[in-house]
Amino acid sequence: MVAVLTMVAVLTMPLAIAPVAADDTLIDEVHAFLYEQASGLGDEVVIEVRPPSARLPDCEHPEPFLPRAGQPLVGRISVGVRCGSDGRQVRYLQAEIGIIGGYPVAARDIAAGSVIDAGMLETRHGDLARLPRQAVVDSQRIIGQVAQRPLAAGSTLEEHQLAARALVERGQTVTVEARGSSFQVTREGEALEPGGQGERVRVRFANRQLVTATVVGEARLAVDF
Repeated sequence: MVAVLTMVAVLTMPLAIAPVAADDTLIDEVHAFLYEQASGLGDEVVIEVRPPSARLPDCEHPEPFLPRAGQPLVGRISVGVRCGSDGRQVRYLQAEIGIIGGYPVAARDIAAGSVIDAGMLETRHGDLARLPRQAVVDSQRIIGQVAQRPLAAGSTLEEHQLAARALVERGQTVTVEARGSSFQVTREGEALEPGGQGERVRVRFANRQLVTATVVGEARLAVDF
C-alpha cells in the first residue's frame, strides 16, 4: 500500500518559536491519529489538517478523537482534541481526508429488478471522497442485491438503488430453526412478511404462536436462544 501524507499549515501571526512548535505538535498528533484510522480504507491516503483559526493556549498531552462515532473518514471532517493531563480542555480542528482506491461501477446497463452478479460490475479507481454520499464501495455488498431502478453503464451504485433479494415471501410456508447451546429444533410456519438475507421476519406457527426470526436462506429462518 502506498501512503501519501499531506499537511498544510499557514501561520498568519509573527514568528514565535515556542507557539509554532506547539501548533506543529498538535497538528502532527491529529495527522497521525487520522492516518491510523483511515490507513486501511484505500490504496492511498491523503490527509490535510488545518491549524487552529485562532491563537489558543498550548495543548498539552493532546489526545485526538472523533466527535461522531462511526462517521465516514472521507472528505471534510471535524476532529476533537482533549488537552491537559485530565483531558477536560477540548478543541476542534478541521481536516480533509482523500482516499484513493477502487470502487465498483455498473459494467453495462442494468435493468430494474435484476439480481446483480459479479459479471455486471467492474472496478474503477479514484478519490472515494468525490463519490455520492451513499455510494457502495464494497462490491460484495452489491452482489446478490436487486436493482430498484435502471442503472446506466459506468455509474456508481448507491444504497437507495439496491434492495436485498427476497428469500422469503409473505404467506410462504417456511422452516424455522431454533438453536441453543445444546439443542436444535425445526418447525414449519407461515411468513407474515417478505424478507431478504439477514432481515427479521415475523412467522406464525399452526398453534398461532408468533416469533420473529432471521432469514438465513431460501424459505429458511433461524431463532437463537
